Amino acid sequence: MGQYAGTCIFLIILSVLYRASFALKHLLEKRWSEQAYRRRYVVVADKVPEAERVRASDDSKLAVLSANGVEENVRMVHAPVHAVQPWRFSVDLPRALLVTVMVGIGYLLMLAVMTLNVGYFLSVLAGTFVGELAVGRYIQVLSEHH
Repeated sequence: MGQYAGTCIFLIILSVLYRASFALKHLLEKRWSEQAYRRRYVVVADKVPEAERVRASDDSKLAVLSANGVEENVRMVHAPVHAVQPWRFSVDLPRALLVTVMVGIGYLLMLAVMTLNVGYFLSVLAGTFVGELAVGRYIQVLSEHH
């Protein structure tokens, strides 16, 4: 009886960790995207500079910026540049490791459910519920168009 209860508690915790890993991935992807957005003006060999693409983009408009009585023509970008980012060791390695852990946890939960044990199944559902309740708000994808 104690082993069964321990297994059910373990499955609940594993399910919570599974949902938390989705939230962690979402937060990391957001951070990596913001870092890439800040790096977008770096010139890369054999690539069109980002400033050139912004200048030709339909999402940008010419505007006047004034500060302390000085006026300057600037280009306002209304939408972030959506492009596949170049491969980066500091981004793609942690992403691959995290997804591998997520898939491993998912398969372990699937194996637990496939035992056809109702207690295990309900433990996985309970852990998913608790995990979503705890970290679900971090997984939500907000529209970038305001």
